Amino acid sequence: MIEFARPYLFVLMPLPLLVWWLSPPYTTPQEGLQVPFFQDIVKLTGKTPNRGATVLQPNWLQKLLVPICWLLVVIAIAQPQWLGEPITQVQSARDLMLLVDLSQSMEAKDFQDQQGNKIDRLEAVKLVVDDFIERREGDRIGLILFGTKAYLQVPFTQDLETARFLLDEAQIGMAGAQTMLGDAIGLAIQTFEDSKTENRVLILLTDGNDTGSQVPPDQAAKFAAQRNIVIYTIAIGNPETEGTEKIDEETLQLIADQTGGQFFRGSDRQGLIQIYDILDQLEPQEFNSRSYQPRRDLFYVPVALFLLIALSYHLVMSVKSLKSQEKF
Repeated sequence: MIEFARPYLFVLMPLPLLVWWLSPPYTTPQEGLQVPFFQDIVKLTGKTPNRGATVLQPNWLQKLLVPICWLLVVIAIAQPQWLGEPITQVQSARDLMLLVDLSQSMEAKDFQDQQGNKIDRLEAVKLVVDDFIERREGDRIGLILFGTKAYLQVPFTQDLETARFLLDEAQIGMAGAQTMLGDAIGLAIQTFEDSKTENRVLILLTDGNDTGSQVPPDQAAKFAAQRNIVIYTIAIGNPETEGTEKIDEETLQLIADQTGGQFFRGSDRQGLIQIYDILDQLEPQEFNSRSYQPRRDLFYVPVALFLLIALSYHLVMSVKSLKSQEKF
């Protein structure tokens, strides 16, 4: 469909008629015949002499082409545009960050895959989280891997394939052997600072307690709550584990409660699957959509036609003039 960006300029269409009506005709001075008895003729005829001039008369081709050219000029300055089909863009209304523990304790093989083989905790998390990410079509996903240090592996993106690939590449111990839980939450909060969505969700997967973060986990959770970040905590592994690998369920529960999230126990792979099914219900996908029509300027079309007509006219008149000269 074609529309005009400046349709009000069509009021200029009758301008040539106003000029023709209000202004005197264009004249071209011409040399006249000189006679020695000019004054006698004037006295005898009683006429008042004027300067000699000729009013140029347009030919039929000019009468036809000039209005057309003026119409093309007005159309060009009115800026015609071609409107394409409406395009709807769907944007995520939520940013979802995954915090995955890579500490040494994730090596414990207390999970089973679908074939019944023993797998370590990280491998179980990968299998379930990979499926969870695949279902996040429309969400922006981020990934933070942490141990002794926390690293932003994937900034918020809708490129789910890249997020799944980089999660699959993660290895136990690559971020250090300890579990700096509070620092990982702090990095997630910092990453959310650039988020423009109001629905901010953080999913924390860990199998241990904090081992000396600069910011205590409960304090980091308070900062997250102030920034409207909801944290769901998932304890990975056997809850009866003692020693340095013991899961601090009390802290994980506190983190979830302070931010309006929930705490889950993922003691086996099936349990993890059920947790993500629950998360799907707690955090249904939300979308923002906007529609627009692409516009393409077409002013060059009437301009090109104008130039083509003008050049063709002058070419025709030049050829006609040459033929007239050849006759003489």
